[in-house]
Amino acid sequence: MFDELRKALKDWYKVHHRDLPWRHTNHPYAIWLSEIILQQTRVDQGLPYYNRFIERFPSINDLANASEQEVLNLWQGLGYYSRGRNLHATAKCIVDNYQGKFPSTYKELIQLKGIGPYTAAAIASFAYNLPHAVVDGNVYRVLSRYFGIELAINSSEGERLFKTLAQDLLDEAQPALHNQAIMEFGALQCKPVSPNCSLCPVVATCVALREDKIAQLPHKVKKIKTKQRFFVYHLVRNAKNQLAFTKRKPKDIWEGLFEFPLLEFKSEAEQITFLKDKVQVGAAYKHILTHQKITAYFIIDNFPAAADTEVIYLDLADLEYHPIPRLIDKFLNAHRHQIFSVGQ
Repeated sequence: MFDELRKALKDWYKVHHRDLPWRHTNHPYAIWLSEIILQQTRVDQGLPYYNRFIERFPSINDLANASEQEVLNLWQGLGYYSRGRNLHATAKCIVDNYQGKFPSTYKELIQLKGIGPYTAAAIASFAYNLPHAVVDGNVYRVLSRYFGIELAINSSEGERLFKTLAQDLLDEAQPALHNQAIMEFGALQCKPVSPNCSLCPVVATCVALREDKIAQLPHKVKKIKTKQRFFVYHLVRNAKNQLAFTKRKPKDIWEGLFEFPLLEFKSEAEQITFLKDKVQVGAAYKHILTHQKITAYFIIDNFPAAADTEVIYLDLADLEYHPIPRLIDKFLNAHRHQIFSVGQ
């Protein structure tokens, strides 16, 4: 069964795979960069970021020598800014400790900041053709459906089972090709919703199709409850018509990024009460993160800054050098003219 599935995946891949720049190289820097960018981002969204990073930082030395702020500016819009910081920290580590050469073993790779089992396996197989199976969401889906496995993929037992199965299935003679094939098959053919099973090359042996469980697999345990947060941002201008910004503190979302002075409320009722008689710019913004849902309003008002709040005033052009959250970026793109047309 394994031999037939391996061959079917590789044959399908040779015909249907997407032409992506990181598939034309075995250079570990390019492969690492693509994998970090694509961890929580679709290929069509991540590709422009990959191209910008490669253009701006063509080598790991270029990335290591950049400032963290430069890296976060380029990362802006991808979310998960800790990954951008880890990317920079790992580049510096490789330059300082490995003479700028990427480690070439799974054991060394997984020790690097921001590189977990999946990314270490991807770099090991794609760059060095080492026999390590990659297990991402696409691989979980293919294996769960094909073998009819109902064990939750995000449970400890499920993770162990799927990693073992993926390693057993791996074509150790061609690990890079095999890993690319099964990942691409999950992304394009065995899609999360409404896959076209009639065109699937392994339709005759797929357990989920035979048992009518395509829509139910893979199975996940219930997600962590989403936290609701209620923000009011203050748009404060100085005599030079610059806007006030503050830098996000550690141990919260958007660490190190710049935003307008902020008041956060415990409830929607408190937020709405505060907004009475305030000059609002635009309507409420709903911003969804992995386990948080933010409702944000923007008002033109003086800000009662706390003693530990450092405020800096910036021209909008300065934001090229001061990374901001996607929420702030979206607001500015929609309302930058309105901000400066309303009096304080």
